[in-house]
Amino acid sequence: MKVLSQFSARPAMDGDGVNIRRVADFTNTKFDPFLMMDEIKSDDEQDFIGGFPPHPHRGIETFTYIRKGGFEHRDHLGNVKAIRAKDVQWMSTGSGVIHSEMPLADTDEGLHGFQIWVNMPAKDKMRPARYQDTSETLNPEVSNNTGATLRALAGDWEFSGQEKISAPIQGLAGGAAIADLDLGPDAITELVLKQHDFVGLYLYQGTLSSTHINTGKNTDRDNNKEAKQYIEGQYLILDSQTLLQMQAGSDGAGLLLFAGKPIKEDIVHMGPFVMNTQAEIQQAVEDYQAGHFGEIPA
Repeated sequence: MKVLSQFSARPAMDGDGVNIRRVADFTNTKFDPFLMMDEIKSDDEQDFIGGFPPHPHRGIETFTYIRKGGFEHRDHLGNVKAIRAKDVQWMSTGSGVIHSEMPLADTDEGLHGFQIWVNMPAKDKMRPARYQDTSETLNPEVSNNTGATLRALAGDWEFSGQEKISAPIQGLAGGAAIADLDLGPDAITELVLKQHDFVGLYLYQGTLSSTHINTGKNTDRDNNKEAKQYIEGQYLILDSQTLLQMQAGSDGAGLLLFAGKPIKEDIVHMGPFVMNTQAEIQQAVEDYQAGHFGEIPA
């Protein structure tokens, strides 16, 4: 794989004192069509017990994926859903959503999950909100013979020359696609992602090496070449036109894959609002203060 840029997730705090790791760019749009990725990963409930009390959004799509533990989602549209391990939830907030995400009462063995923000094009930022989750639907998985398993979370994916798999959630802004890739110890895998203009990778567990796999299944390690090593917490922007080849370390690896088409529009960001102009941000604030976003039913 060819790495164009490399970033490290930074400690941050959001909601009611929730400790997270964050990768974000609201200025140079390096991750376009994506804006931000937050990771919650802790076995100590004090790191997340406060959750995310009611708050608004406008102009973005939020995509939540849970690997361990769970949240209860509530919004002003009347949706009340428990999102647990392997579930995903998508809100295309459009003109406005108020929602909350609070840890489930039975989340007593820790929490590991992600919230990803996807930008919306100007033409869609004021459309009605949409909501979908997979609490009653399985996200499809496909494995290869080297110990790698890909779980499609959004969009369509082709893995190791096998038949395309499609996630239940489709139609994200910017043609965004998201997948969870689990690599066993020393597992090798490759993906062709030439159909996407943007491809990113976040390593949330283990270590990873970039490799050059030939028909004999030799790697950089086998050829005594220097393979670049990546560690947990790193976010890589990749050349989508180069075959994505990688190998996990001896303890395996877990990573999120991001793909899509850049929207290439001006971004003005303030807290939970992402619009195209400062005037639109000010209007969002005024609309929220005036109660136009509604409220979560009791």
